[in-house]
Amino acid sequence: MELECGPDLADNVSEAVKKSCHYFIQNQHQDGYWWFELESNVTITAEYLMLLTFAGIEDKARNAKIAKYILKHQRPDGTWAIYKGGKGDISATVEAYFALKLAGYREDHFRLAEARRFILANGGLAKTRVFTKIFLALFGQYDWKAIPSVPVEIMLLSHRLPFSIYSFSSWARATFVPLSVVLDVKPVKAITKHQGVRELFASDQAVEPRDHGDHLFSWKRFFVQIDKFIKTIEDSPVRLFRKKALAKALRWILEHQEETGDWGGIQPAMVNSTLALLVQGYDVSSIPVHKGLKALERFTIERDDELCLQSCISPVWDTALTTLALSWAGLRETHPVMTNACQWLADKQIFRKGDWSVKKPFVEPGGWAFEFVNNWYPDIDDTAVVLMFLNRCNDQTSLSIGNFKRAVEWVIGMQGKDGGWAAFDTDNNLNLLNRTPFGDLEAMIDPSTPDITGRALELLGCVHYPLSGKVIKKALKFLKNTQEKDGLWWGRWGVNYIYGTWSVLAGLRSIGEDMTKPYIRKAVDGLRQFRNPDGGWGESCESYANSHLRMRGNSTASQTAWAVMALIAAGEGTSKEAIEGIRFLLARQLPDGTWDEEEFTATGFPKHFMIKYHNYRNCFPLMALGKFLWQPKEKGAFVYTAEAE
Repeated sequence: MELECGPDLADNVSEAVKKSCHYFIQNQHQDGYWWFELESNVTITAEYLMLLTFAGIEDKARNAKIAKYILKHQRPDGTWAIYKGGKGDISATVEAYFALKLAGYREDHFRLAEARRFILANGGLAKTRVFTKIFLALFGQYDWKAIPSVPVEIMLLSHRLPFSIYSFSSWARATFVPLSVVLDVKPVKAITKHQGVRELFASDQAVEPRDHGDHLFSWKRFFVQIDKFIKTIEDSPVRLFRKKALAKALRWILEHQEETGDWGGIQPAMVNSTLALLVQGYDVSSIPVHKGLKALERFTIERDDELCLQSCISPVWDTALTTLALSWAGLRETHPVMTNACQWLADKQIFRKGDWSVKKPFVEPGGWAFEFVNNWYPDIDDTAVVLMFLNRCNDQTSLSIGNFKRAVEWVIGMQGKDGGWAAFDTDNNLNLLNRTPFGDLEAMIDPSTPDITGRALELLGCVHYPLSGKVIKKALKFLKNTQEKDGLWWGRWGVNYIYGTWSVLAGLRSIGEDMTKPYIRKAVDGLRQFRNPDGGWGESCESYANSHLRMRGNSTASQTAWAVMALIAAGEGTSKEAIEGIRFLLARQLPDGTWDEEEFTATGFPKHFMIKYHNYRNCFPLMALGKFLWQPKEKGAFVYTAEAE
C-alpha cells in the first residue's frame, strides 16, 4: 500500500515484516507454541541452589554451573543488580554471595571480597529484604526471632476478613501459605563454617536491631509491635488452633499443586511449597516433593557451562503476542503456523475455578494462564491477548463460539468495583498489607491498573461491546481517575509510562472512544514530548523509584514499538513522530529479522523485581510495523458479539 509517508518507506517496512515473520515461523515449536527466555536477576537461581542444598541434594557439577552463571552477572564494582544497567542491590548481592559460598567459594576469593565491601558499607545483612533473611535463617546465618512472623493461624481467617490469605495478591498468597509452615517450624540446616556468611554482619552483633520507623506513630512501628505480640503467642506452649491451622495449610499446599508439580507457576511459590513439605517430614523422594523439584527443573536453562532458573515461564504469553503480531503483519489465518497456534492456545483454556472464585463465586471460569500449566491462576492480560488473536483468526474449529463467549464473560466478570481490572484477582487492594514487615517489596496486593484495564477494553472493543454499557462507563471513569497530570498512564506490568499509555490508548481506540478528546490529546502530547533524538523511545526501570526519570532512557525496540502503536491508536500513525519511530525500528533490525535489546522492559514488582522477556524485542516491533502498514484498516471480528448488561 502507499502511505502518506511515501512508497519507499512502505516497501522497507514490508521487507522488515517479511524477515521478522520468517524468523518466527522458523522458531515455532512443532506443537504450535513459542517459548522464549524470561530473564530476571540472580536471586532466583541463587535460591534454587539454596533449596537444593537444604534438601540435601548435592551435585557439585550443577553447583559449579550455577556459580558460573552468578559470577557472569556480577558488576565491575562487585555487586549484583536487579536489572541490566541497574545499581548494586544489597539483597541480590548477599544472596549471590551466599550461593557462591555454598557452591564452595571461600571468603578470600577476590570476587567475594569485592561484594563483601559493598555489603558491609551498606549496613550488612540487617539491611536485606525479609526473604533474603529467611534463606539465611534456613542455614543458621540469621536469627529466626529477628524475622517477622506469619502465624499459620492466618489460614483460619474468613476470606471476608482483612489479613485473610485472600486479601493478599495471588503471588503473595501462593508464597505465604507455605512460608507460614516454614516459619512455624523455623528449621536450621547445618552447613560448614566456610559456607557461612557471618562475616557479612556490619557489627559484632549476631543480629542487628530492626528499624521501627522514624515517627512515634507509624504503620511500621505498629506492625513491629504486633509482630512482638505474635512472637509471644508463638512461644506459648498453648496454641489452641495451631494444629488445625497447620493441617489446613498443608492441605491447601497439596491441593494447589498441579499434576505437573507446579505451584502458582512462579519460583517463590514453588520453592517455598517444597520447603514447607520438607520441614513437615516429606522426603525428597515423596511424590509431591519429587514432582515439585522436577517442575523447578523444567524452569531451568542450561547452556555450555552455566545453569540458571527462570522466575516463571511464559509460553501462553509468548504465543499469544507472537501470533497477534503475525496476524497484524498480514500472515493469513489459514497458514499452518496460525492454525497450529490456534489449536494449541484453545487447548490451554481453563474451565476450573481457581482462587479468584473466592471473591467471584458466580462467575464461570474460562480464562488462560501465563504458563504451560497454572489452573489456579488464570489472568486477565493473557486471556485478553489470546482472545484478541483468536478473534482475528475466526477459527471456530479450534475454539467454539460458546467457549469464546465464556472467556469474554469471565473477563467482564473480573472487573473491580473501581471500574478497573487487576491481573489475577478482583478488589485485591488493601494497601495496608504493603506496610506490614513482609511488605518490603510493596507487592502484597493486586489492585486494578491502567494497563490491564486498557487491555480488557481492547478485547471488549474487538467483540463490539457497546460503548454505552455500564462496564465500559465504569472503566472509562477509572482510566480518567488514574491518568496523571502530564496525561500519561502508569504501567504496572511493563516499563513504565510508555507501556501504560500505549495499553490505555489501544483500549480506548478499540471501544470507539473519540480520540480527539482533550484527555487523549494530552497523552499524545506527552508521548511526543519524550521521543529521543534518535527517533525512538526508552524508559529506565528506575522510573518507578524516581518519577523524574519517567519516559527517559535509551531507546529500545520494544518501548519504541509501544509508543508507535500508541500514536497509531490515537490516529497519529502517519505523524512525524510515528514515522521516525518506524525508521528507528527499521534501522536497528538485524539481518535475521530480530532486534537487539539489552534493557529490561517488563515488570514483576515495580522498583523491586524487573523482568526481561526475550520475545518483547521481536514481537512488539513486528506488531508495530504490521499496524503501521495496515492502518487504518481493521480486520473482522469473531462471530460472537458481546452484549451490554
